[in-house]
Amino acid sequence: MVAVFADRIKLGVPLARYTSARVGGPADLFITIESVEALVEVVSRLWEMDAPFVLLGGGSNILVSDAGVRGVVVHNRARQVRFNLKSDPPTVWAASGANFGVIARQAAERGLAGLEWAAGIPGTVGGAVVGNAGAHGGDMAGNLVLAEILHREALGVHAKNGSQPKMKIHRGSWPVERWDYTYRSSIVKRDQGIRSSGRSATSTSPYTGLQTVVLAAVLRLAQSTSQAVQSRMDEFVAYRHRTQPPGASMGSMFKNPPGDFAGRLIEAAGLKGTRIGHAGISPLHANFFINYGNATAGDIWGLIQQARRTVAAKFGVILELEIELIGNWDIDKGL
Repeated sequence: MVAVFADRIKLGVPLARYTSARVGGPADLFITIESVEALVEVVSRLWEMDAPFVLLGGGSNILVSDAGVRGVVVHNRARQVRFNLKSDPPTVWAASGANFGVIARQAAERGLAGLEWAAGIPGTVGGAVVGNAGAHGGDMAGNLVLAEILHREALGVHAKNGSQPKMKIHRGSWPVERWDYTYRSSIVKRDQGIRSSGRSATSTSPYTGLQTVVLAAVLRLAQSTSQAVQSRMDEFVAYRHRTQPPGASMGSMFKNPPGDFAGRLIEAAGLKGTRIGHAGISPLHANFFINYGNATAGDIWGLIQQARRTVAAKFGVILELEIELIGNWDIDKGL
């Protein structure tokens, strides 16, 4: 592995510095890519070697195990962005490692509406596409035209002699309809295994069939004025500052259950302000779990379990994680 990627690969890189929660152990192997073409090259080689890997973007909405990640972490810094003002409607093409909130600001500067809801969102385009990111009544499903993807499909199973199965690696484009979006989810997020399902985040086994990586996305915008777009964005950012706590966190911990809010349920369960170690449930918004300085992933996982068990016992609601667990987690014990 090291020989294949030569000087591009680093060993034992601590992942806490690359995550918004500022927790997580080391990656066995760490590769940074700066372009879509480099992403295609690295992922294709890893698939050909049947090597386990995790894609890391902005580091938000994830919780990395204290034990770190076995295998390879590919840090996606492909951040190229191109606006097309001549198309009708106007669009923006963005590489999957581009910061979504930055793109929203760039659109506002050009008088382009449609991404105001993304103001202040710290994640990347790739994560937003897979997770159907959204806020303030908008979401990726409402903006996506198509996503450029790389996927592999296993064409057989392992032979008895231990040889690798045949596979097909294909680069193409998926229109928004192909993503089969639901609330904070997509066909890729469902099919490739949510970390809350109990499967390791490093699993890219051929036995799971189709494996998909987002390379870039084309987003639909609308003509407006810089002043109008910026004014709306300022409202959303101000609301975010009023209602969401500062500090190191993963963003919203749980998905909102139908007809209710995860934060309301956790608060009603009497857990607002609860702490384990150096991690705590925010006293401002109970669906935000904060690292107060030296928290471990284990501290945060303890809070997750406490919140889920208490809410289930008091209200009969099973809270589903919105974040993803990266690394090796023993989460089958559940509630």
